[in-house]
Amino acid sequence: MEFKNPQEELERFRSRLAVAGGFVLLCFTVLFLRFIWLQIVQHDYYQTRAEDNRISLVPIVPNRGLIVDRNGTVLARNYSAYTLEITPSRAGDLEKTIDGLATIIEIEAKDRRRFKKLMDESKSFETLPIRTRLSDEEVAKFIAHRYRFPGVEIKARLFRQYPGGAYASHILGYIGRITDRDLEKIEARDDDANYRGTDHFGKTGLELRYEFDLHGVSGHEQVEVDAGGRAVRTLTHTPPIAGNQLTLTIDAELQRIAEQAFGDRKGSLVAIEPSSGGILAMVSVPNYDPNMFVDGIDTQNWRELNESPDKPMVNRALNGAYPPGSTFKPFMALAALELGKRRAEQAISDPGFFNFGGHHFRDDKKGGHGMVDMYKSIVHSCDTYYYMLANDMGIDNIAAFMGRLGLGQRTGIDIDGESEGVLPSQEWKKKRFRKPEQQKWYAGETISIGIGQGYNAYTPIQLAQATATLANNGVMFRPHLVKYVTDTRTGDKRLIEPEPLRDLQLKPEHVAVIRNAMIGVNKEGTGARAFAKAEYVSAGKTGTAQVFSYKGAEHKTESMAAHLRDHALFIAFAPADKPTIALAVLVENGGFGAQAAAPIARQVLDYYLLGKKPKAPAQPDEAAVEEDGE
Repeated sequence: MEFKNPQEELERFRSRLAVAGGFVLLCFTVLFLRFIWLQIVQHDYYQTRAEDNRISLVPIVPNRGLIVDRNGTVLARNYSAYTLEITPSRAGDLEKTIDGLATIIEIEAKDRRRFKKLMDESKSFETLPIRTRLSDEEVAKFIAHRYRFPGVEIKARLFRQYPGGAYASHILGYIGRITDRDLEKIEARDDDANYRGTDHFGKTGLELRYEFDLHGVSGHEQVEVDAGGRAVRTLTHTPPIAGNQLTLTIDAELQRIAEQAFGDRKGSLVAIEPSSGGILAMVSVPNYDPNMFVDGIDTQNWRELNESPDKPMVNRALNGAYPPGSTFKPFMALAALELGKRRAEQAISDPGFFNFGGHHFRDDKKGGHGMVDMYKSIVHSCDTYYYMLANDMGIDNIAAFMGRLGLGQRTGIDIDGESEGVLPSQEWKKKRFRKPEQQKWYAGETISIGIGQGYNAYTPIQLAQATATLANNGVMFRPHLVKYVTDTRTGDKRLIEPEPLRDLQLKPEHVAVIRNAMIGVNKEGTGARAFAKAEYVSAGKTGTAQVFSYKGAEHKTESMAAHLRDHALFIAFAPADKPTIALAVLVENGGFGAQAAAPIARQVLDYYLLGKKPKAPAQPDEAAVEEDGE
C-alpha cells in the first residue's frame, strides 16, 4: 500500500492554481486592454457608428421645376399623391401579395403589367409602385390591413403632370424611372448625392435637355430610429430647393390652334420669330400623352405607341426628312440672283417640258406657262423654269448656297434628337454610296433637284429656319425653345440670348424680288384661295413632294393608296414688310400644298396676327387642286 505525500500534493495544487491564476489574469489583462482600445483609442470611431445606427439620413426629393409658355401658362407642373408600393425582396410571394392587395384596393391589369415592367428594370430591394394616386379611403383601407402585407407600404410621392395632355408633347418630352444610362449621366456630373431618393429622370424633349436645371437640390432629414428601424423623432431638417423654372418662347394657345388645325392628319408645323430664332409653335402630329409615362407606362400601351403605323413617338419637326417640293423654288431663285445666274426680268419660254439628254422633264401644266420670268416662276410654280435653272447652276453651286441657308444641317435647337436631312452634292454622293458607279453624279440628277425633288430631304425645322432667314433679310438665328431660366432661390432670370449664326449678306434688291413674288403667291398664285380676304399681307409658297416616283407619268391623287400620296407643303412669313412670324407646314400624304397645307398656315397666321380663333380644323380646299402649279 502506497501513501500519498501531502507536501507533494500541496505543491502540485499550488502550481496548478498559479497557472490558472495566471491564465485568468492574462484574460483579464486582454479584456482590459481591449476595453481601453474600444473605449479610449477607438472611442470616436464607435461613437460615430453608434450614431449612424441611431440616426438615419432621409433624403427629401425637391419639387421639379415648372415649365411655362411665354405668357405664363403652365405646361408642366407637380402634385403630391399617395402610392401603394412593394419591396419585392421583402414581400415574399409577389403574386399572392398582389392578389391579396387587390381584395382591398382596386388593382387593374394595366397596374400589374406596369409593375412587372418596373420589376424588370429595377433592383429587388427598391420599392416599386403597384398603384398610384390613392384616395384617402383607399389609404385608410390598406392601413387597417397593413399587418398582413410585409414589404408593402404607403408613400407620398411627387408626380409630374402635363395639364395640356398631348399638346406640345414632343416639345416637353416626359420623365421616367432612372436607368443605368441615366445614372451614368448623373455620375459624369458628380451629382450622385443630389439624386439620392430621386426615382425619375428626363427622357425626351425639354425634360431631358434641361434635366439638371429642372431637378433642383435635394434636402434631407436626420431622424432618430429605434432598434426596429422605426422613426422616433426628427433631429434636423434641411429643406429641398425646387428646380428652376423654364419659360419658353412657345405660345401655348398658338401651339394648340396649330395642332388642332391638322385634324386627324399627320404632319408637322414649325413657326419661328425671325428676329430672334424663338420657336412660337412646333407641331408634330399625331402625338402622345406624356402623362402616360409618369407612373411608368405599361407594356401594352408602350407597344401600341411604338408599333403604330402613324408613329406618334417620332418628332416629325426634327426627325422627319422630306423632299421640299416647290417650297424650294424661292431659295433656288434667290441663289440664281446672288450667283448672277439669272436676272429677275429674264424670261424663258416654257413649252411644258425640259428636254435633257433625250429625257423629257415634264411640267405639271400641259402646254406650259408660255413666257416665264422669275416672278411668274414662283407665283405659278413653273417647273420648267427651275429645270433649266438647276442645269445652269450645277449641283455644287446649289448645295453651297442651300448649305448657307441651313438646309441639310442640324439647326442646334435646344432639344435632342435632331436629324441632319440630306443636302445632295457630288461630295455627299461619294460618301453616301459604296460602289464607284453609284458614287458618280450625273448631270440629269441635278434637274429634279431644282424643283425640290431627287435626293433633297429636309426637316420641317430646317425649312422654317431657311424661311425665317429669308424673312430676316439673310440674318440667321439659332432656333430655341427656352426664353429664360428662373432660379427659384434668388428669382434671378438667366436669359437665353438670341444667337445669330450668320449673316448671308444678301443684296436687299434680291430679297425684295423673292419677297414680292411670294406675296404674289398668296395674292394671285397658288396660295391665293387659302389667303383670300386676309386682313394682312403675307408671303408664301406652296409645295407638293412626291413620295412615289411615276417616272414622269400622270397620276391622280384620289386613286392612289393613302401612304403613296404626295406630301403637301407650305412656307410663309407675315406681315410681309416686317415679318414677326415665319413658318413651314407639312401634311404627310396630304396631296397638293395649296389644298392641304396652306389652309393650316392661314389659321395659324390669323390667330397670331389677328387673334382669330378657328372653330374647326382647317379643311382641305378641294377647289385649290387645279390651281396648284406643282
